[in-house]
Amino acid sequence: MSAVVDEIAQLFADRGKEAYLGERVSIADHMLQTAEAATRDGASPDLVAAALLHDVGHLLHTMPADAADHGVDTVHEEVGARWLSMAFTESVTAPIRLHVAAKRYLCATTSDYMAVLSPASVHSLMLQGGPMTPDEAAAFESVAHSADAVRVRRWDDEGKVPGRSVPAFEHYRPLLEVQSRG
Repeated sequence: MSAVVDEIAQLFADRGKEAYLGERVSIADHMLQTAEAATRDGASPDLVAAALLHDVGHLLHTMPADAADHGVDTVHEEVGARWLSMAFTESVTAPIRLHVAAKRYLCATTSDYMAVLSPASVHSLMLQGGPMTPDEAAAFESVAHSADAVRVRRWDDEGKVPGRSVPAFEHYRPLLEVQSRG
């Protein structure tokens, strides 16, 4: 058994029960729904792991749950990717680190994307820099794993349905054990 997977399981069990920043699901429910969407889409094991863990930064940081209401971006994508990089490869952590940038990118390049976002996602978008400029979008496209981050972001948008039945964290434990280095 991997110690880091045990730590992640404990985070899901403890802090994962908390409300997900203005959404009608818990943080754990959101991440599990996102992983299920990736699985349903036939994603690689690395991307299923990234989808499952994309918001682990919310479970790690010590800022108040309502930080966004006070104009504070918790930079959860950086917090999570940095912590996970001790045990997972870049093919897992880079889409996590880039999933907020992917939201900004999609808002800039896809005309109807803003309509897909929940009110909480629109609010956090403004704290995260708003839609990208054309130059930022072009630069984002050239970054390794940016296309994977866009996929994770799209699954992220599907993971906010109250009461949706999806596999529990333990279902993904074997996948995470294989993906982790410790």
